[in-house]
Formats: sequence, C-alpha cells, structure tokens
Amino acid sequence: MPELPERVAEPVPSEVPELPDKAERELYLEVLARGGRVPHAAFGEADQGPLGRLLAGGLLVDSDDGLGWTAVDPRAVSARISAGLRTAGTRKLLEAEQLGEELREFTAAFDSAPRRSVRSGVIRHVHDVQQVIDQARELEVGAREILTAQSGTPLAPQQLADSTARARAFVARGGTARVLYEPAARADPATVAYARSLTELGIAVRVLGEPFKRVTVFDRSVAVVPAAADQSSAAFVEDPAVVSFLVGGFERDWQRAEQVSWAGDQAAEPERAVEEQVGRLLAAGLTQRTIALRLGVSERTVAGHLARLRELHGAETLFQLGWRMRGGSGAR
Repeated sequence: MPELPERVAEPVPSEVPELPDKAERELYLEVLARGGRVPHAAFGEADQGPLGRLLAGGLLVDSDDGLGWTAVDPRAVSARISAGLRTAGTRKLLEAEQLGEELREFTAAFDSAPRRSVRSGVIRHVHDVQQVIDQARELEVGAREILTAQSGTPLAPQQLADSTARARAFVARGGTARVLYEPAARADPATVAYARSLTELGIAVRVLGEPFKRVTVFDRSVAVVPAAADQSSAAFVEDPAVVSFLVGGFERDWQRAEQVSWAGDQAAEPERAVEEQVGRLLAAGLTQRTIALRLGVSERTVAGHLARLRELHGAETLFQLGWRMRGGSGAR
C-alpha cells in the first residue's frame, strides 16, 4: 500500500463565519459612537451574548490597559478571515491534484487485475422446461416493461389463453410491452386472436418478414434466450452489456417490422388480397423488388408475404415457391 503523506492540522477557518446579527451590530456601533473604546462596566448582563460573539469574531478586543473593549477595523478582520479561507482552499486544491498521483499504484493494480470473478451468476442456464416457465413468470410479475421476439412455432391455443389472462393482469399493474412475430403468425387463427387481444389491451404487436432470434427482455435488465434448439432449456442473462446488446437488436428489428391490423377478418381481407397478388407476380417471374414497385409497397412488406407463402406451400426457396404456385409438383 502506498504511504500517504502526513497532514498537519492548521488553525484555519473551516467555513465562512456568520455575519453579525442586529444585536451585535447595535453593540459594535455603540462602541464606535463612544470613540471606539468603552470600559468593561459599560455593558450589562443582557449584552454578554452579542459581546462574546463580537470578541470571538475579532471585531472587539481587550484594550491595552485591560480595562475595556476596543473596536477593531472590520477591514482587518475581513482580510484575516479571507486569507485563512484562501489558504485552506488552496491546500484543498493541491490535495485534489495530488490524490491521483498518490493512488497511482492502486490504479495500476486495478487495471491489471483479472476480471474473471468480478461478476458471478450473470448468466444462469436452466435445463428444465417447467423451471424456465416458472422463473420467467416470476420476472414477469415484477416487471414494468417486457420486450418479446417470438420466433418459431406459435403457442398452443391453451397457452395463448393463459398468456392473455397474464397480459391483462400485467397491463392492469401499469406494465407496457411490445411483441414481435414472424409472418406465419398471421396464418394461425389462435395467434391472430391472441394478437388482437393484446392490441386491445394496448400492447403493440408487429410482424417481421426476415429471420430473427427468440428473446424476452424484462425491464431491460434480464434477458431470456433459448439455450437449445428445441427450446427445452434457456439462459437467463443479467450482464448489462449483453442485455443492452440484445435490446439494441430488438429495437432494430422493431423498426424494420410491419405494423399489422389484428382487428379481424375485415382487416385481414386486404392482407390476403395483397398476398395473392404477391404470389401471382412471383409465379410470373417478377423479383421481390419489382413486385414491391408494382404494388406500391415496401420490399419489407413483400418479404413478409413471401415468408408466409413459403411456409404455407412448404417451399424452401423463392424459386421453389414460384414453381409451386405456377402449379408445379407438390403445390398445396
């Protein structure tokens, strides 16, 4: 440990003294009115308080003969106190500048120390499906904001019904949430009904027609991500840097995602009509960009329709999708 220099205390004022109050001012002015010097007997018991404070502040002193009090020039008192304050202030500034140098050895040791054990348990792997569900719901109960990117197979109707009830309770507690789905969600009636229920509660639900990873983030402090391809285990991530990275990815996906009306069949009809047009134009050999220009929509919207069509027709590529939609083998 570096040896710190010894500091010697000096009799300097620690703070600016209070200004004389009304009684002290009257007493000091009375001394001046009597020529600047008065005998001890000039003041009674009632004057002892103000007199003591004037003596302590240096505005009055004992006269040379020791028989009375003499007024002191306020400028001298002010100069003395100001000098002491400036001295103390200068010393504090010098100490502040020297502190970094005094702790240089500590700083070097801190920078070179291994960080393997600085944080522990910031990523917890849970390998039991029910435990994953239970721990995620514990986080949900105390959360105020939830971000969910729901890729993969849609939930079963019973799971969606349970999720709807929990979402209603979550919103009633003042929570806010955003949900991201793949285009295939719009082809699943149960998921459409669920999304409609969420939007009625004030939860935003969008669709992204490009690949994204499944993740749920609670209050931007804990993220839950799959730890296995079959979703049988999950990792609960609490590292701030990793969670911030995942939130940033979600926000970028959210900005690219398409806003969808989940209001019911009437709102879904225009979507289906556009999707049919996209399929016909693809079958005619048009590219994704040309289809977007022809229909006056974004390429992202066309990509979303194509992703759903690929899933509906079991096509792995756009070429295969176009071939099947033209009546090729294996078309559904």
